[in-house]
Amino acid sequence: MDRIAQLAGLDTLPADVAKALIAGSKVVHLPAGACVFEPGQHADNFLLLLSGTVRVQQRSETGREVFLYRVNAGESCVLTTACMLADEDYAAEGLTETEVDALVIPRSVFDDLAARSAIFRSFIFRAYSRRIADLFSLIDDIVFQRVDVRLAARLLDLAQDGTVQATHQVLAVELGTAREVISRTLGEFQRRAWVEQARGVIRILDRGALQRLARSVT
Repeated sequence: MDRIAQLAGLDTLPADVAKALIAGSKVVHLPAGACVFEPGQHADNFLLLLSGTVRVQQRSETGREVFLYRVNAGESCVLTTACMLADEDYAAEGLTETEVDALVIPRSVFDDLAARSAIFRSFIFRAYSRRIADLFSLIDDIVFQRVDVRLAARLLDLAQDGTVQATHQVLAVELGTAREVISRTLGEFQRRAWVEQARGVIRILDRGALQRLARSVT
């Protein structure tokens, strides 16, 4: 039952439903960099993250990658939910960014719990609704927002103790643009003494300047 307690929204499941969930599922551990799912793969299991993060991205025929969203501990993957409900294959890939522990729920158990429990259904569709809203926000950013504004906001989001551990290519994927655009924009940030760069590391020197840019209106 400790696994269920980690998942906000499922901690109020009736005892019989929680027992069925635990009995019918298993916990798996994945290393960082592992493929959780890939395009063309059938969705046979519903995953709930207990720890770590999974990055979901789409790759075009030309090889360009576009970051879609990140699944964190306590969350489920909206793409997996959609594929499970529609009985369709994945159209994107999921990769672990860190070591991950996840509760794996087979399709048969997922279908049974979704039919039996209003709480379980509510958990699924609340997460689905939130992520769809996030995806619409992502589309809005890519289409209407300046790259420098988006990059400033993303650096602030990713910074830990004032440092971002990410290459220019990773940031380009996150923002749905070209690496050259990120390099040029970071070069301008560095010229203004807002950041300092090293290989795979960006150190924030003027957080206030980035915050003002991130809040600016295009």
